[in-house]
Amino acid sequence: MRMVSGGVRSILGEGPLWSAPDNAVFWVDILGKRLNRLSLEDDTVAGWDMPEAIGWVIERERGGLIAGFASGFAELDLDPLAIRPIVDPEIGVVENRMNDAKADCFGRIWAGTMPFSCSGETGAFYRLDPDRSCTRVDAPYTIPNGPAIAPDGATMFHTDTALRTIFRIAIRDDGGLGARTPHIVFEAGWGSPDGMTLDANGHLWVAHWGAGRVSRFDPAGSLERSIALPASQITSMTFAGPDLDRMFVTSAADGVDEQHGGALFEVDPGCRGLPTHKFGG
Repeated sequence: MRMVSGGVRSILGEGPLWSAPDNAVFWVDILGKRLNRLSLEDDTVAGWDMPEAIGWVIERERGGLIAGFASGFAELDLDPLAIRPIVDPEIGVVENRMNDAKADCFGRIWAGTMPFSCSGETGAFYRLDPDRSCTRVDAPYTIPNGPAIAPDGATMFHTDTALRTIFRIAIRDDGGLGARTPHIVFEAGWGSPDGMTLDANGHLWVAHWGAGRVSRFDPAGSLERSIALPASQITSMTFAGPDLDRMFVTSAADGVDEQHGGALFEVDPGCRGLPTHKFGG
């Protein structure tokens, strides 16, 4: 394990994204309203201040990024910085923000919203299609996290962190969702499930908020192993590098007094991940 973010500490680090074209890992500081980028060529960190809370970024097929802001989905260019709104799925709901998202193999983005207060079931789950239509697909949520989507786009793992349960959800051919089926229920001492990703062997990696580790679960949902980290509030992870055999892990400093809280870490996962999908619109 090594800390790779230098002196950069995030209030609420989240949304790590491997960018093969940039040979870099992006991650956000949601409450710090900042986007960071770690170059894998020389370990330097660049950053951009944002006008509002930013939950995640996802690469776009035609170039640039799509970002999840408190005010909704938007195109984001970095050089020069430019933000072009696409759609706000929750117009007038100022108490909510975007929290976590992933793109699937069909170029769709799946993204959750949640209350800034982390209390109350005012959040929901949305699908942004390549034609830029936005559909509410599930509700309610308090703290939606994940999702991790199977390579064929037919199944996802998703959680409401407040429920301490990871759900397995079928994705129908029309983009609708089946019922939430409990897949992993976090035991006492495990903290709460946060960000997730699948590896190339179909195992699910989960960040433990409040328990200082990431864990690998087999396809049946049984704990296989864990990797401890020197920060308690672990939020998410991504596989990176040309061989997708490096793992970068985000954390948060909000509400804790820890030397390494909010840092970005690299750990050895001992396996390979899946390619990063891009938004098709």
